[in-house]
Amino acid sequence: MLYFSKFKSFTIMIISFFGIIFALPNILSQEIIDSLPNILPKKQINLGLDLRGGSHLLIEVDASVLAIERMDNIYNDLRLELRKNKIDISTIDQRNDEITITISQASSIKDVFSILEELSQEMGFNSSGQPNNELDILEVSENTYTINLTDAAIDSLTRRSVDQSIEIVRRRIDELGTKEPSIQRQGKSRIIIQVPGLDDPQRLKELLGTTAKMTFHLMDPLADIDNMNRSSMVLYSRDKSDIPYIVMKRSIIGGDNLVDAQPGFDSQTNQPIVNFRFDGQGARKFGKITSDNVGKPFAIVLDNEVISSPIINEPILGGSGMISGSFSVQEANDLAILLRAGALPAPLIILEERTVGPDLGADSIKAGKIAAVLGLIFVLIYMFISYGRFGIYSNISLIINLSLIVSILSLLQATLTLPGIAGIILTIGMAVDANVLIFERIREELNNKKSPINAIDNGYKRALTTILDANITTFIAAIILFQLGSGPIKGFSITLAIGIITSVFTAFTLTRFMVARWLKKSNPKEINI
Repeated sequence: MLYFSKFKSFTIMIISFFGIIFALPNILSQEIIDSLPNILPKKQINLGLDLRGGSHLLIEVDASVLAIERMDNIYNDLRLELRKNKIDISTIDQRNDEITITISQASSIKDVFSILEELSQEMGFNSSGQPNNELDILEVSENTYTINLTDAAIDSLTRRSVDQSIEIVRRRIDELGTKEPSIQRQGKSRIIIQVPGLDDPQRLKELLGTTAKMTFHLMDPLADIDNMNRSSMVLYSRDKSDIPYIVMKRSIIGGDNLVDAQPGFDSQTNQPIVNFRFDGQGARKFGKITSDNVGKPFAIVLDNEVISSPIINEPILGGSGMISGSFSVQEANDLAILLRAGALPAPLIILEERTVGPDLGADSIKAGKIAAVLGLIFVLIYMFISYGRFGIYSNISLIINLSLIVSILSLLQATLTLPGIAGIILTIGMAVDANVLIFERIREELNNKKSPINAIDNGYKRALTTILDANITTFIAAIILFQLGSGPIKGFSITLAIGIITSVFTAFTLTRFMVARWLKKSNPKEINI
């Protein structure tokens, strides 16, 4: 146990050295870090919302919009299939998320039900193994039926939209350049968002409050606002809400064909614009439409607001174009972010907003530092008084242990929160506990009249099993906390798990290495511990 080959000795010293080097940037100012050569590590631990300050939002996905959109699709498809199959009906009407249909002949009811079954999506199976139905069809009077989405269908829509919204929200926030945002589901339809260090929470709300559903529509120049046909609709400009635009209801192309959007400047007017690019399918579709409608105006619509209404001067065959609309530089950049991240499946409702100021974060950091430093000092003094030379070795390993934890968190770019600091402080106690266990075993061996080398060797051997048992069970608990816990609990479990690994290394391997070097050099006849 006390023999270390040259390779093992070199490995231990290298790990300890790099642990200190990679932890150093966290105690240096940003100016000093920027002046360091690029070859040296510069990564620091990201501070969480409770330490750095930032924005906290609780948002909810508006599932009612999803139900209406789904029933819109079913309504349009149903009418198309009824005409295609020449099925006579008296009336068919849709109001919000409900369709009412009156069938002329009773003999056609079976055919209508068959069409509805084909239009229904598969919803999986319930707990009894029976398939879930998407549509709930009720007879309200003779040959008259109402069609609604079932609870299972609404739950499925909500679940999918929340999953999709989380990914889109994450992409939008990442585009802002913030570090380590925390985005988590809460309940069935809510999402918690925490963005440390964001100085402008209003901008975050604007980004998240925009669905960013972009479509391209041909204008209807022949229609009159007082006498429109059913194929047209009235939209208004985002900048000039009093100017109406009569556009065709059917979009010529949707934003789902966009593959890129970047802010830029118009080479002629030097005004901020957004350059966009379609995928192959979108480029072909856009090229054909612009070729067939040269000289006609079209509208670029974002969330039912016209943001630009250019005239097609020539066919646009390259699959790319630009959006201009009296943007500021930030508005152009935000629009590009929204388009790149994709459209939210449903509007997000902001239920709760909290802003944590940097002063509160600074107070939390200060309190955490004081607690850690005081705990470390008292532990170092106690170990030195209790175990003398061996206490000094334990104290050195404890400092290196903290350096390793900080360096690993820095390399992983993990987010440190107050619970994370609590995990580090707990690690200090666990690391000392392992050393105390080893040294007490050595004392027992010395009391049994063993030689110094045999006493130390047996002490480490007997303590190893106990140390591993205690740390492995705690490590399993940390994994369970990480899997089942929320943000603060996960922060605690991460620092605890890292601390367990580094503590076993420093308490058992590093202190044993230092003790073995001392024994080899001095070869004492007796030792006091």
